[in-house]
Amino acid sequence: MDRYVYEAADEEATAALGAALAEVLPEAAVVALCGTLGAGKTRLVQAIAEACGVDRRDVVSPTFVLAHEYRGRRTVYHLDAYRLRDEEEFLALGPEEYFEKRAITLVEWADRVAACLPRDHLEVRIEVTGESSRRVELIAHGQSMAEALGRLQSAMWKPAKPA
Repeated sequence: MDRYVYEAADEEATAALGAALAEVLPEAAVVALCGTLGAGKTRLVQAIAEACGVDRRDVVSPTFVLAHEYRGRRTVYHLDAYRLRDEEEFLALGPEEYFEKRAITLVEWADRVAACLPRDHLEVRIEVTGESSRRVELIAHGQSMAEALGRLQSAMWKPAKPA
């Protein structure tokens, strides 16, 4: 299992991560977002959607409707498992239909429905480390996500500035 840890000093750094993810994810990608309330899951979704040509202001948490669809140069599906009682309730929504489409499917509170996720997915764990700083751990499940994670690491790597 491949892992990458990204330290986001501020919201701008989180947005940069989202933009890079939008570029490296395969055509059909499932991203499992995990973190506490206020950790920045929806903000990361906004950054990914914006990089796909969607107005960031249109992207809101689907907690009460369970799923949103955003169309840009890439389609983004945004699901939320926060209010679901259990995995059966999630499966009743037909998530496999989203998972099989040529789109980026983002699932907030994915740790609540982990057993329902496809074998190939990217797990993103967001931890609050300060007022606007976050520690983001990305874990690739499956070969296509391991390759995407490798591309992400290359895209996010910045050489040290000369002294």
